[in-house]
Amino acid sequence: MRTQRQVVDYALQRRALLAQVHSGRVGVMEVCDADPYLLRAAKFHGEPSETTCPVCRKEPLTEVAWIFGDELRHASGSARSTEELSRMASMFEEFNVYVVEVCRTCKWNHLVLSYVLGTGSAGGRRSRRRTAAE
Repeated sequence: MRTQRQVVDYALQRRALLAQVHSGRVGVMEVCDADPYLLRAAKFHGEPSETTCPVCRKEPLTEVAWIFGDELRHASGSARSTEELSRMASMFEEFNVYVVEVCRTCKWNHLVLSYVLGTGSAGGRRSRRRTAAE
């Protein structure tokens, strides 16, 4: 997506956690704890990835994009597809996207990526609030 800003990749954190799991320092049940709401979002809004689950190695992971932002109002905190994100990026000034990978078999889940989307302009969808001094 061309309007991504402030991109943070969590690959190093993921790699460190998986090393701890494979060495036995962290239990599988501690990391395979996806919430039922996340699993449902993966089923209906997720995008299949080419990466196989690093824990159970049974199926490809599903990536779910969660959106948050004051301007989104009631839509904040919901999962959205890539097509919806593209459309919303041109409608709203700024909102955060968090991409979580989830295995629907063993319930592994981990934050993969976060970034900011939106027009970035002050003249976005709604007008700027006026202060009492104005």
